[in-house]
Amino acid sequence: MVDRHNQSFFGQSSGMTLISASKSDPFIFIKCIKKKNDGNWEKPSLGEGKTVKCNLDEIVMILEVLKGKRKAWSSYHNFNDSKTSISFKWDEKSDDKVYINIGNYSKMLSYSQIVIMRMLLEHLLKEKIIYATVPNSKYLSNKDTEEELINANVEEVNELPVIVEEKVEFNDDKISKINGTIKGESNKAILLNLDDGKEIWFPKSVIRSNYSLEKEGNQSFLIDTWILKKNNIIV
Repeated sequence: MVDRHNQSFFGQSSGMTLISASKSDPFIFIKCIKKKNDGNWEKPSLGEGKTVKCNLDEIVMILEVLKGKRKAWSSYHNFNDSKTSISFKWDEKSDDKVYINIGNYSKMLSYSQIVIMRMLLEHLLKEKIIYATVPNSKYLSNKDTEEELINANVEEVNELPVIVEEKVEFNDDKISKINGTIKGESNKAILLNLDDGKEIWFPKSVIRSNYSLEKEGNQSFLIDTWILKKNNIIV
């Protein structure tokens, strides 16, 4: 069993790479790049592109979408004052396309890519549940011997890992939470009856949370703040 996994999904103008540096890491990285106007691809080594870190909970939710158990899932990361929206969503008119949006980067997965990514994430999740949930797991690899563990520096063994978290935030200057009832739907928008009585059409692209078209009554929605301000909705 290998310790590192790296799989790329490329199209004509956008690319995405899924990276697991170690089975003992409770997270993966998703790196996005796109083709520039001059025809060259962005280079992460030059600080180009976008990389996000997804924890075990988020891996589970991504898998729920890739398995077809959810139509969409979205999250919002705040890391080092850099705020990034993330979403995985099935094509509304097709059952063999998934659209991924990470910040300003977009990638469409074809059916074969969906299957590969799903199988890889299923493998990684099982692997990380075993190895990433063991305290001080970096000392428990197959290469370690009992003697090495006994002679390991006590101060180093007892040192807790520094975990840098990407927090999910909803009520900030880019995404806001509102309540309303769905009154209508088109291919690209839904009609919401808000708590203040206003009825407004919102593009589905600005709605960052899951919602149920079948559900009657009030629901909560995470929506891009700019469109709320445009419609004079107090947030």
